[in-house]
Amino acid sequence: MKTGSVSGSVPRPAVFDAPIRRDLVHQVHSGMAKNGRQAYAVNKDAGMQHSAESWGTGRAVSRIPRISGSGTRRSSQGAFGNMCRQGRMFAPTKTWRKWHRKISVNQRRYATAASVAATAVTPLVQARGHKVDDVVELPLVLSGLGDVSKTAEAVAILAKVGGAADIAKSKGSRKVRAGQGKLRNRRYVQRLGPLVVHTGETNVERAFRNLSGVELCRVNALNLLQLAPGGHMGRLVLWTEPAFKQLEALWGNGTEAAELKSGYKLPKNLMTNADIGRIINSEEVQTAVRKSIKTSKYTPLKKNPLRNLGAMVKLNPYALEARKAELAHAAAIADGKKTSQRKARRSQMTKERKVASKAFYAALEADEYTFGSYAQ
Repeated sequence: MKTGSVSGSVPRPAVFDAPIRRDLVHQVHSGMAKNGRQAYAVNKDAGMQHSAESWGTGRAVSRIPRISGSGTRRSSQGAFGNMCRQGRMFAPTKTWRKWHRKISVNQRRYATAASVAATAVTPLVQARGHKVDDVVELPLVLSGLGDVSKTAEAVAILAKVGGAADIAKSKGSRKVRAGQGKLRNRRYVQRLGPLVVHTGETNVERAFRNLSGVELCRVNALNLLQLAPGGHMGRLVLWTEPAFKQLEALWGNGTEAAELKSGYKLPKNLMTNADIGRIINSEEVQTAVRKSIKTSKYTPLKKNPLRNLGAMVKLNPYALEARKAELAHAAAIADGKKTSQRKARRSQMTKERKVASKAFYAALEADEYTFGSYAQ
């Protein structure tokens, strides 16, 4: 590999065909990243070391404890509360917080296998920001690195296989951190470069460990935090030939259990082709299915009975007669008649009732048994 030319080929391990689960990788990475945290908390007595007591009620002030004593502006000031000067914080942090997260072994293995498979997908590697335009191929396997022990030789090898651009990008991205982290031993931030996976060769570690942005990892201890930094798959990985050959023993061949993992088999895709639209529109499927039945159902237009007489007649059959009466009444008024036939009949009945009423009242006055002497 010192020449940078293709010296041979090795079988592609089945782990590179594992399903790429972005959601699972992000979930497992989020849990694993929390397992390296160190407990912290404020002093349990912070903000509570005051000689203060509440004044109680009746003095038109709040019942917050107040500094005792007199003769100084500090006296009678509020204490202890989180809203007070020199008071404790709200909900003081404790060291017994749940810092770590338990993750099942199967989930960790699934996420690691998905991250390894993503390292062989060029678009994912490019989307992560790595410079792979000049890389020979992915996955990139290097042979003969056991004899390399100098950093200069490692740089020359990377330049021949197209990895120098990514290292230069990582080295040029080093800058001072924005924020208070620069005062807390986290002064610089830098983009990550390639990940070199080996089987534990000392020369490989010595040759690559001093390159800016380059990380090393043993193949039997693949770390998801390195394969998918930030939960983003597609790390540029350089495999040594012995490490690449050991992947089959670690992960299996896809059908049989792995030798170095008891009873473990690689996960499989539920579908070999996830493009559902392409499957449905293929000639094989379209020739087997029947033609779509196109039916046009007539939907009548809903009519408003208050505006449509026909719809009103269906709901109220008398509406037609009422409408005719309205039109006749309107026509009678238009012809100059003062009253309609109904009004004339009602007037005649009123006159007859008045005459009958007067006669009835006169008969009552004439009857001595009804009014007696009061009628005279």
